[in-house]
Amino acid sequence: MKTITLHLSPRTLLRAFAALLLAGAASAAWSATAPAPFTARYQVLRNGESLGEATIRFQASGNGEYEYSNQTRGTSGLAALLGASSEETTRLRWRDGVPETLTYDYAMDAAIKQKHRHLAVDWAHQQVTVDEGKGPIRYDSVPGMVDRNTLALALGLALRGGAKQVVVPVGVKQRVEQQQYAVKGTESVTVPAGTFTAERVTRTDADKPSDAWYAPSKFPLPVKLAQAEGGHLTLLLVSFESP
Repeated sequence: MKTITLHLSPRTLLRAFAALLLAGAASAAWSATAPAPFTARYQVLRNGESLGEATIRFQASGNGEYEYSNQTRGTSGLAALLGASSEETTRLRWRDGVPETLTYDYAMDAAIKQKHRHLAVDWAHQQVTVDEGKGPIRYDSVPGMVDRNTLALALGLALRGGAKQVVVPVGVKQRVEQQQYAVKGTESVTVPAGTFTAERVTRTDADKPSDAWYAPSKFPLPVKLAQAEGGHLTLLLVSFESP
């Protein structure tokens, strides 16, 4: 069984939705080049009922840097009524064959609540700064660390490289978390984008269950995600476009 250390990042679709993805980073235990630009669209369900839609984009931004963005909006039920939406944008680089976060911005807006977070990594001084408008929080960075927004991409690249167990140092609000993931089996999964033979990946160090199904030979992102937190959220791949 091949084991690697991956520095990625999870992430939240919307406070009302709960987390869209997990997050983490990558180490020198594996190496990958940046994928081609892509746009992926997901249907968001809560307790089996349509709640909204999510769009994830990856593209080069020049000077050896890349942008990974996740935009989610409520289209049904209370989420639509409240005008709920969220946006996450990560600026990252590829260093020694693995992604590293440079900055991460999160904004959630609804009629009754707003939330914002800015994370920046000073790699020259090995320091992370997080600010949610109440003063900065600082802690030491970890080589290869990325924010929670980009787990889906980095984990997908690790699976494509043959990984079956993954340790994920994730830069969160106050520290770096060592999150753990493992491939638990292969299953047939049907989503709006089609039917796929997928690897089911589970986070093994958390009390609240979360699973992601990947077809790593086809896409760097999961075809399905399921999470109990936030009201049994499910994300289903609708389309994946890459030039």
